[in-house]
Amino acid sequence: MPTHAKKPLTLIPLFEELIGERVVVRPYRESDAQATFEAHVESRDALRPWEPFADWHQTVDEKRDLILQWMAQWLLRENLTVGIWDRATGRFLGSSGLRPHKWEIGYFEIGYWIRTSETGKGYVTEAVKLLIDYAFEQLQANRIEIRCDPLNERSAAVARRLGFVQEGRLRNNKLNTSGQLRDTLVFSLTPADRQSQS
Repeated sequence: MPTHAKKPLTLIPLFEELIGERVVVRPYRESDAQATFEAHVESRDALRPWEPFADWHQTVDEKRDLILQWMAQWLLRENLTVGIWDRATGRFLGSSGLRPHKWEIGYFEIGYWIRTSETGKGYVTEAVKLLIDYAFEQLQANRIEIRCDPLNERSAAVARRLGFVQEGRLRNNKLNTSGQLRDTLVFSLTPADRQSQS
């Protein structure tokens, strides 16, 4: 049983930043609004097939409002949304995060996106690996899940590259951004999976 299951969620210590070889992963600050807005605008077309939020946030102020909501969720431990930053240049690269499904058993879901100009460079894989390591080592995770549209081959490739097990395919369980029925691939990683990979 995770040790944090018995304490108030707001008292669970969280990281200020996770530093990798090329990326820094950290919670958002209000001052990130401009940089994240620019990346979002750049990436709308690439995000649109997969994410309903692609056309949200048409102004920097709307993005600032979203960041303030993420900051509040972070404090309440409801959603741990983070930005991905280039370690060398400080450029905003994309977003990820851990969404707690059940703190009491250490069950989390992870999501991610990368700005269009930085796709295919391994930044997402590195950032997600940092979050996975943190979740297992510091949050006593027992399950981390990744879900994606089967047509989103890049997203599924990240899960497979990091050793996630494809557990199944939920058929006709969601509408895609065009309003058509779609399937969802479900991947998971457990402590036993990690042990078998080492």
